[in-house]
Amino acid sequence: MDDVASQFLTANDSAIRLGVALLLGALIGIERGWVAREQPSGERIAGIRTHALVGLLGGIAALLSDAVTEWAFPLVFVTVAAISLVAWRAKLAEQHDYSITGLMGLLLTFCFGAVAVAIDLALAAAGAVITAAILDNKHEIHGLLNKLQAHELDAGLKLLLISVVMLPLLPDRGMGPGGALNPYEIWWMVVLIASISFVGYFAMRLGGAEKGILFTGLFAGLSSSTALTLHFARMSRQSREVEAMLAAGILLACGTMFPRILIYAAVISPGLLPQLLFPITVMGGMLYLPALTLWRRHRQSLRVDSPTPIQNPLELSTALLFGALLAVIMLLGEWLRGWLGEAGIYLLAASSGVADVDAITLSLTRMSLERIAPSTAVLGIVIAAAVNNLFKSGLATALGTRQLGKRVALPMVASMVAGLALAWLV
Repeated sequence: MDDVASQFLTANDSAIRLGVALLLGALIGIERGWVAREQPSGERIAGIRTHALVGLLGGIAALLSDAVTEWAFPLVFVTVAAISLVAWRAKLAEQHDYSITGLMGLLLTFCFGAVAVAIDLALAAAGAVITAAILDNKHEIHGLLNKLQAHELDAGLKLLLISVVMLPLLPDRGMGPGGALNPYEIWWMVVLIASISFVGYFAMRLGGAEKGILFTGLFAGLSSSTALTLHFARMSRQSREVEAMLAAGILLACGTMFPRILIYAAVISPGLLPQLLFPITVMGGMLYLPALTLWRRHRQSLRVDSPTPIQNPLELSTALLFGALLAVIMLLGEWLRGWLGEAGIYLLAASSGVADVDAITLSLTRMSLERIAPSTAVLGIVIAAAVNNLFKSGLATALGTRQLGKRVALPMVASMVAGLALAWLV
């Protein structure tokens, strides 16, 4: 029975593909027809019937190109484009609508029909669905564009610059002392940390102040928990009525560092996860739990304006400095490893963790692939995270109120002790 069905599908493959081409055209036509549903019949340039037939025509053109002449597809495509241009020109004289989005949708429909018949059904279906979604969300897309600020657009372009343009140009081989420096991998790590910061920035931007301190603290941890700690600590002296909520926000922001560490390990060195997962999860959980406890007890407190990032998180100079820091840490790691062994790695992790956890985490994760034992990398990462959170608890204590410092420091110290003990045992 299965053989019969297989033979039937093979014999009727072209017919099935033409049917799919027709349906994909109808899908886009439904969206176009819905938009123009208020217009009288005959005044709409292309609705569900036209798009369905254009999709079918694209499939037939692909068959003719294969069976008759390779010129069939381009000639039919040019004919469809010419007819569409004549219709849009006539419409322009009456409505003064200069948008060519509908025209592009019609031409894409023709191409999707051809792709469904001649190349791949799944690819054609994906393209048609994405096209229909883009056409259907005109107002939402324009609304997001209107909300976009100049420095945010600049950030997106710079992210593309350092990832799409610069990354492929770098050599993917070890260089420098002991081959410790791989330009491609160092810059790939820069792109990784920049992308996470970019996501964190827009999470804060789109969430808005109305979501309160808790939401802001959670997502600020993706970009700069240190900056949020400084901001909330100063705010605690001015807004004592929300002091507990500010402490919860700081703990959440600092706790978010730990899922970030696991992401780095999963992407760069998945083999490190089994040893890293338990201590990092415990350290994060020991910050999240008191943060949620504070929130439940004090969630009726007045909400205050959440800190909004005022600088572009993707300044190219910042990315270059981060890359330089990574290179220095990897060179120092190679040197200290040869001089002091594991003790040198731990010393480097502690000193680097004061200022930044991402750079030393990425470096040790990369080194665990070739140069150091996974257990050494795990303990080094935990040391860096513990020192970094201890530093931030010191900031909260020094710049904030006494009660805020207490609420932040106690969970931080407990998290540090538990993480170091577990990492040592692992």
